Amino acid sequence: MGMTDPIADMLTRIRNANKARFKSVTVHMSQINLNIAKVLKKSGYVIGYENVKDEKGYQMLKIALKYPDTKRTVITGIKRISKPGRRVYVAADSIPKVLNGYGISVLSTSSGVITDEEARELNVGGEVICNVW
Repeated sequence: MGMTDPIADMLTRIRNANKARFKSVTVHMSQINLNIAKVLKKSGYVIGYENVKDEKGYQMLKIALKYPDTKRTVITGIKRISKPGRRVYVAADSIPKVLNGYGISVLSTSSGVITDEEARELNVGGEVICNVW
């Protein structure tokens, strides 16, 4: 049986691995998951990512998590906004800020998967995938 929401699965794996203080987490490889990982790396929430194969030969995405010290985590929260049952779209002039600019929104736009700040600069709206803070 196929997975209903691979993005939510990826975010949940990152959230759980972050809470358990794992160095890295592997998620299913898809183009949208790869693009979200690129945005998280560019924004400084993760160290990096790489394409790996699991024991059955399937493509997986290995994401290296980032921790500033032994007590704190860089990602304090990550939340899925647009879901398969309820898509959330925003116009360019109504993109919400996350924690007054301390977090980011990841948007899927006509210009690709970008942060809320980049979407405001490019003056494009789109689907709000998730919020990270």
